Amino acid sequence: MFQIRIHGRGGQGVVTATEMLSIAAFEEGRHAQAFPSFGSERTGAPVVAFCRIADKEIRLREPIMEPDALIIQDPTLLHQVDVFAGLKPGGYILINTNKTFDQLGLGDYVRDWPAERLCTVAATEIAMKHVGRPVPNVPLLGGFAAISGIIKLESVIKAISEKFSGKVMDGNIAAATAAYQQVLREIEEARQSA
Repeated sequence: MFQIRIHGRGGQGVVTATEMLSIAAFEEGRHAQAFPSFGSERTGAPVVAFCRIADKEIRLREPIMEPDALIIQDPTLLHQVDVFAGLKPGGYILINTNKTFDQLGLGDYVRDWPAERLCTVAATEIAMKHVGRPVPNVPLLGGFAAISGIIKLESVIKAISEKFSGKVMDGNIAAATAAYQQVLREIEEARQSA
């Protein structure tokens, strides 16, 4: 079973991201579950959502305390919430920012991490360019498909097509694809410099 925890703020589409991630897994014939955990339910408040993907039925129902992967939709949470709590050693970390892990003050934390499991992508900028709104969730799903290989970009696109229509769907597909391609480039650069 692969477990993903997404950290963000109310209004950034954190819950929608886990739902679409589970739909993408279903598209591949796998089992999945997605559920949120709210504090104060208001725009801008920290929000956590969870997604499990497995090849057999999932019976667990509790929050994910030891994720295999983290998606951090808002980098301001890095210094407000312990987003890395319980992350499995060598787990995947995808952060919505154009800064490096060193610039974020995380260089020491990830020093022994496999470089290809660490990635930042300016998902909010990608969303603004393709969707016209600062909602980073869908570009981050494209980036997650690239960094983890757990789901395929094609499955993310199918999930987008089920959730949206028209120009919003087209923009989100373009955003997810752009983030996917950017993350693939970063992973390749990390492998070459290792």
